Amino acid sequence: MESDADCDTPPGCVIIAQQTLEGYYSVRAAKLPSLPTIRRLPSYLHVIENADREGQEFISGTVIAEELDLEPIQVRKDLAITGIVGRPRIGFPVVELIDAIYAFLHWNQDHRAIVVGAGNLAAALMGYPEFPRRGLSLVAAFDVDPVKVGQSINGTPVYFLDEIGRRLPALRSSLAILTVPSSNAQAVAERIIEAGITAIWNFTNVKLKVPSGVILQKEDLSSGYAVLSVKIRKLHDK
Repeated sequence: MESDADCDTPPGCVIIAQQTLEGYYSVRAAKLPSLPTIRRLPSYLHVIENADREGQEFISGTVIAEELDLEPIQVRKDLAITGIVGRPRIGFPVVELIDAIYAFLHWNQDHRAIVVGAGNLAAALMGYPEFPRRGLSLVAAFDVDPVKVGQSINGTPVYFLDEIGRRLPALRSSLAILTVPSSNAQAVAERIIEAGITAIWNFTNVKLKVPSGVILQKEDLSSGYAVLSVKIRKLHDK
């Protein structure tokens, strides 16, 4: 049975997996908070961490909302999923809120990932300093280009894609970041799943079809650009 990149589960549910020390193995369907809420939490975290660096012990939902141009009630509703309760006229305890967001996002655990396709986008991702701070370690990259194999890109070694089956157990990773050309995306996805990958962060523009139980998250970089482009157009139309 196969599913495509949009989770083949009831509304409000996604395919998730229990994490073990070796990676994602036990996969199940579970209900999660709204995806917009999850996507806003990292932005909240940036603001709250800045407050922590400035020595603030508490931060209000209103301050976070003003920083991000949101409604305070939305911020308070989103933060409620962390289990941390703000105090009236004082706000949320900064350190506890940071820890709670990390725990909710599972960023307080080590997620070991491989990158498949060692091109320019992959190099940028491998050099992104936020990933290690958020618990994501890019432990290896795989490619078919002999010029790239044997090199280290931003500290990440590059291996032949043909070696993924035998290298994956030692790397202790079941998460792959897919950055190959779109024309090869489906075939490569099938290949890495066969090797043992159970979660794919898909940076290609292909809607992948994978076996049921494999986690897929599609990242469309053009979506952000589309929003920016329309905002620029509206500004120029005034």
